[in-house]
Amino acid sequence: MIVQLLIALITVLSYGAGHAAAEEITVAAASDLNFAFKDLVAEYERATGNHVKLSLGSSGNFYSQIQNGAPFDLYFSADIGYPRKLEEAGLTVPGSLYRYAIGRIVVWTGYETNINVAKGFDVLREPTIKKIAIANPKHAPYGRAAVAAMEHANLYDQVKDKLVLGENISQAAQFIESGACDIGIIALSLALAPTTKAKGTYWEIPAGAHPPLEQGAVIVKSSKHQDAARQFLEFMQSAKGQEIMTRYGFTIPK
Repeated sequence: MIVQLLIALITVLSYGAGHAAAEEITVAAASDLNFAFKDLVAEYERATGNHVKLSLGSSGNFYSQIQNGAPFDLYFSADIGYPRKLEEAGLTVPGSLYRYAIGRIVVWTGYETNINVAKGFDVLREPTIKKIAIANPKHAPYGRAAVAAMEHANLYDQVKDKLVLGENISQAAQFIESGACDIGIIALSLALAPTTKAKGTYWEIPAGAHPPLEQGAVIVKSSKHQDAARQFLEFMQSAKGQEIMTRYGFTIPK
């Protein structure tokens, strides 16, 4: 009887210790990472036993929230400038800044519109197009890149009254998918997602048409799970993590 009780006690203690070892990290990530990160998080959780609470939104909004004490462990921005500013303000773990990807933008539309995106920027000039979706350039780096690309093509002044601004790049994509907008400029990573790819077609905007979308991540200094957060960054830099990011159209910086 005593032996049985000891075995039961050891089992309970072992179970509790295993679960205590698992941590949950809260990750604030730019919306262009939506599909790539769902795959990456699943692989990370499987490999480590840790859990990830993923929040997706605009980089600028997350930057403001972290400045005001939002309890995030990791911050993945579509513009490396935001985590650099947090680093300068002393709000990040020293040495944790990581330039994880360079993003691309595309002109995207649904198949049902019969719009020929192969025409490139010229397609946005067509009078049949009434609404063009982009992310809000005030706080979304992909929105700023879209505006810069249209200015580069001497197009912005012609179409600015047709622009519909999404809170972030995912919402801009949703505007097009739902039919609320005819066409738009979204992240390549969203256009390559299986669900989006099945619904529409895209034309990739030349990289030289806008400033590089250098994307950066950082561990937030107030994080109580810095080891697990660092583990997530290391996993992202692994061969598996890099393969997932590349699959969704991201360029991995050297």
